[in-house]
Amino acid sequence: MVKWIVGAAWPYVNTVPHLGNLIGSILSADVFVRYIRLRGDEVIFVSGSDEHGTPIEVEAVKKGIKPKELTDQVHEYVSKLFKEWGISFDNYTRTESTVHKNFVRDILLKIYENGYIFVQDDIVPYCPHDKIYLPDRFIEGQCPYCGYPRARGDQCDNCGRLLHPTELINPYCVICGSKPVFKHTKHWFFDLPKLQENVLEWVKNNKNLPDNVRNFTLSWIGEGLKPRSLTRDNKWGIPAPFPGAEEKTIYVWFDALMGYISATKEYFIQKSEPDKWLSFWKDNETRVIFFIGKDNIPFHSVIFPAMVLASKEGYVLPWSIAATEYLLFEGEKFSKSRGIGVWIDEALEIMPSDYWRFALIRLRPEQRDANFSWREFYRIINKELCDDIGNFIHRILSFIYKKFNGVVPEPGELTDIDRAMISKIKEVVDNVDNKFEKARLRLAIEDILRLAWAGNQYINQKAPWDKIKSDPSDAATTMWIGINTVYGLTVLLAPIIPNKAEELWNLLNINEPLWRPGRVWSIKENPMKPGHRINKPRPVFPKLSPDFLEKINDQLKKIRENIKEKRPAVLI
Repeated sequence: MVKWIVGAAWPYVNTVPHLGNLIGSILSADVFVRYIRLRGDEVIFVSGSDEHGTPIEVEAVKKGIKPKELTDQVHEYVSKLFKEWGISFDNYTRTESTVHKNFVRDILLKIYENGYIFVQDDIVPYCPHDKIYLPDRFIEGQCPYCGYPRARGDQCDNCGRLLHPTELINPYCVICGSKPVFKHTKHWFFDLPKLQENVLEWVKNNKNLPDNVRNFTLSWIGEGLKPRSLTRDNKWGIPAPFPGAEEKTIYVWFDALMGYISATKEYFIQKSEPDKWLSFWKDNETRVIFFIGKDNIPFHSVIFPAMVLASKEGYVLPWSIAATEYLLFEGEKFSKSRGIGVWIDEALEIMPSDYWRFALIRLRPEQRDANFSWREFYRIINKELCDDIGNFIHRILSFIYKKFNGVVPEPGELTDIDRAMISKIKEVVDNVDNKFEKARLRLAIEDILRLAWAGNQYINQKAPWDKIKSDPSDAATTMWIGINTVYGLTVLLAPIIPNKAEELWNLLNINEPLWRPGRVWSIKENPMKPGHRINKPRPVFPKLSPDFLEKINDQLKKIRENIKEKRPAVLI
């Protein structure tokens, strides 16, 4: 049995995640985890609310409240939304967790004692109007590399480069808009150059890293790693543990990255097994995989491994990093200020989560940016989910219920067409497993669709509605293979559309849990045996209405007006 730690990038809780945020980390990780559980592997799935740092502090300053008042409300709201989306975390925690804060301070102190952190004067922007230092996102300006006009003081969202505030062109304070001055102040730096060769060796030897992660990381290291400031002058964060750093806090990225380890530790503490987390993080056979957006690649492929190596604690390095490209909305970037996109609470007001889950995984931007459009969403749901999959399933179940009194029939002699369909089922199981192993979820769903397409073609060729009178034994064979195809589709779709899969499972009338470990492999065994009785069928996948595309924009406007009543006041 393989052991996994699956980490989804921690959502920053200054707002509600949108669909692009969701597919980039949380949803992709959940679909992967659900499959791994069905395969029979042991997995711990962790994430949490990233609530420290300057954006939260900026938002709290603007609203005249304390940062924790803001994050308490948003964490509770977002946690509830993830449950409604069917996200199956083992531990969804927060950076304000006591376990997390203590762990971060302990590991950074070890890194310091091991000689990988040094003190140096730094040049930090200061706003003379607001009389505060402006680290990270308190300051914005033009990116010196790509020219993006709203690059932040720590990173450009457009090209992904990590930045220092002094590199920004025409910088300004995000609170008041005034031009900052630059002052010297003492900070603690992580000595990345000392670890450059170690990280480079790990990247080159890790054959499981996808090309986009490997290429970006090699390019980034090739430019030469620079020391990164670990500390900040803002007050909202984890107090720095270093001698003489009593007035400093830890930079949010160094803080949140350690959350994958601390959340695992916290999970087992909650289970009254306080030392079991070590059997995951200190076992070289454990597979650690992170699900992130491409803008977070350097933090996970360089800084996280560097911190683990510098700690000398023996924690395992990432087995893989699944980084999506960007999901666009009708050809544009998601924008809260311009109202472009759909946020995850708004989406649930439009339709149930399973339809969204299916469409988003179908559109998952695995190798290049992908575009969400309402027209394509409508096609995916009505054509692929409802027609290709749902209609095939309903045809099989209805035929067995009507013509065989709801009992799986005894197959007759197999023809070449029958044997080819049985082989197709087994082939798809292997193909899907191979795709999931590589976190290629979009390709996996294409294989699942191919099974449904093959099933439709198979019953059209066999025409059991004709054979039921002229050759009932052949019709019985067709239905026996057909319902085993339905079984396979139900199990393979379960990680993607768990609620709908449970409905199908109930129609199949199988008296054991769908989520039994090893369930995936049972598909190959033709588990729907003759004599098994199914329940009365009903359509599980209702179509979107024909006027959906005409009405959706008006519907979304109304939802956006009404959602304010549900969101915490700090988000309005």
